[in-house]
Amino acid sequence: MLTENPAVRPHTDTDTDSEARPADAAAVAADRGFDDSPEAGALFIRLVELEDGPERDAVRDELVSLWLPMAHRIAGRFRDRGEAIEDLRQVAALGLIKAVDRFDPVRGAFESYAIPTITGEVKRHFRDRMWAVRVPRRVQELRNRVRVARRELRQQPGPAEPTIAEIAIHARLTEEEVSAGMEAMEGFSALSLDVEAGAGDDGYSLGDTLGGTDSSFDTVVDRQAAAKELRRLPERERTILYMRFFEDMTQGRIAEKLGISQMHVSRLISRSCARVREGALAQ
Repeated sequence: MLTENPAVRPHTDTDTDSEARPADAAAVAADRGFDDSPEAGALFIRLVELEDGPERDAVRDELVSLWLPMAHRIAGRFRDRGEAIEDLRQVAALGLIKAVDRFDPVRGAFESYAIPTITGEVKRHFRDRMWAVRVPRRVQELRNRVRVARRELRQQPGPAEPTIAEIAIHARLTEEEVSAGMEAMEGFSALSLDVEAGAGDDGYSLGDTLGGTDSSFDTVVDRQAAAKELRRLPERERTILYMRFFEDMTQGRIAEKLGISQMHVSRLISRSCARVREGALAQ
């Protein structure tokens, strides 16, 4: 886990160069302030010039340690949103590492590049990992637009809660899109199946309302598979199977009705069932 270098202090308005004289360049740069540190600029130039190897890794680690307090401050902006602050700091540190690896020192100050990179990494973490119910990216974007529109409308004079139509006009969305975005706002948290869904003595849990597996579905599949083979049987054999399994007649009654022996009926039933079973399994 990445940890903050205790020698590196966040820059404040009261920091001065005369308060402390740390030995390492990273701490000196932190005391002077990140954006005006000549040591940090030199480290970035050196990082770009070095080939992959232990020396480049050491410079990279020094830059990450130098800017880690800024990453932690950005992570702190997202506290109290259902994610542990330590996890958020790890995500922000990952964004910082990406910013250090991709930064080109000739294009300006590192801070102006790193802040949106780290913030984007934290927001991406919430977008991709924090949903209890996974929703499409398009619906997630609708949720964000609806949330911003609601907040802005609440700050204006008028009713405390804006209507769907007002949100749609303000966010330039259709009312159907607003409804989808509002439903997605509940996607961050899941409701327990043990929650009481009824009232009074007849209360029941949400899990009690869920249906179970219907074994009849398997029967339908088996019947469809067997129907094709049944149609291929001779008429007399189909008649015998119908009387035996649908009219629940005994083999003796079937033999009496058809004028054949009971043993013959038994052999025809066994042979017909075997043909139907073999044909159905072959499908």
